[in-house]
Amino acid sequence: VQLQASGGGLVQAGGSLRLSCVAPGSTFSSYDMAWYRQTPGKQRELVATSRSTGRTNYADSVKGRFTISRDSAKNMVYLLMSSLKPEDTAVYHCNTSPPGGHSGTGGFYRWGQGTLVTVSS
Repeated sequence: VQLQASGGGLVQAGGSLRLSCVAPGSTFSSYDMAWYRQTPGKQRELVATSRSTGRTNYADSVKGRFTISRDSAKNMVYLLMSSLKPEDTAVYHCNTSPPGGHSGTGGFYRWGQGTLVTVSS
């Protein structure tokens, strides 16, 4: 099952964007879900986690600026990004945490194309 993220785009520094991701399957509510980001030549970075318990965790670099949320009824996970900085420019992906959980129906969750966020200075 390929994960589909959307909502990226070009935004000026200080602006906001809201990313969305749909994760089809019957196991969504039991998984910790996360947003990751990747820039060319760098390893994929864990940005934010929404735990099945309701708790959230953030990378230090985005703490206080990004908010992760989820809607288990819709199998959706969101990332509200505010006070964006040029260093937030990356392709953003969603997946389980750790990645590659099983959807319960269509197989394991696979990385999708992600959604590109570009922050101009």
